[in-house]
Amino acid sequence: MVEELMAAGFVLVSAGAVYVAAAARVVKQYERGVVLRLGKLRPEVRGPGLTLILPGIDRLRKVNMQIVTMPVPGQEGITRDNVTVRVDAVVYFKVTSPAEAVMRVEDYRFAVSQMAQTSLRSIIGKSDLDDLLSDREKLNQGLELMIDSPAVEWGVTIDRVEIKDVSLPETMKRSMARQAEADRERRARIINADAELQASKKLAEAAKEMSEQPAALQLRLLQTVVAVAAEKNSTLVLPFPVELLRFLERAQQQQPLPPTSSTPPTTSTPSPPEAESGSGQD
Repeated sequence: MVEELMAAGFVLVSAGAVYVAAAARVVKQYERGVVLRLGKLRPEVRGPGLTLILPGIDRLRKVNMQIVTMPVPGQEGITRDNVTVRVDAVVYFKVTSPAEAVMRVEDYRFAVSQMAQTSLRSIIGKSDLDDLLSDREKLNQGLELMIDSPAVEWGVTIDRVEIKDVSLPETMKRSMARQAEADRERRARIINADAELQASKKLAEAAKEMSEQPAALQLRLLQTVVAVAAEKNSTLVLPFPVELLRFLERAQQQQPLPPTSSTPPTTSTPSPPEAESGSGQD
């Protein structure tokens, strides 16, 4: 009798252990469990930790609540200004409602991927090439809104969308390089012309000051000679401005003239003609 009771107890313990092993499920901290009992959704969502289900009756679906990083395959399209481009993007999303993610869509990851590809092609067709290259923040926001609108019904929230790369044809790259080079050359010429204008104004002011003080021109000439002579040159070219000649000429005219010795002119009186001597004889 005792042996039978012990055997029955052992069988019950073994059956209980088998039942617990079959019914026990572990839900991780970043997961949530959705239970379907005979195909019907249970209202409660199982949290992290150890949970029990009815073997053969319940089915536990685990849903990852972490942010998922999904690359969007490169999509080729024609922009609004008729340029063929290839754009790559990446989508960051997470599940906010595990029950809706299980019940409303068959595979929420695949659904988000297809919606991201469709939205990316739509954004390419609505945008200009300059917007794709320079105004990506605005395009990212528009792309995020286009994907997030249907994803909310699936229990998924789009965290952010980023355009990674924009591939252009080689001919377009060369054209853009020439355009950038021409633009830089234009700006360089404008800056150079502006510098020449400022320098001409300063030179005009300097010339006005030097015209009031002629000696300043000579001092400036001497400074130029000193600057040229500082180099190791065997030949020294000395400019001789016309203004310096005029300055020297004016300085020479202002000097007093030295007194000159003059002798009174001598006047010679002609001698009277000799009187004819002799008298006429009859």
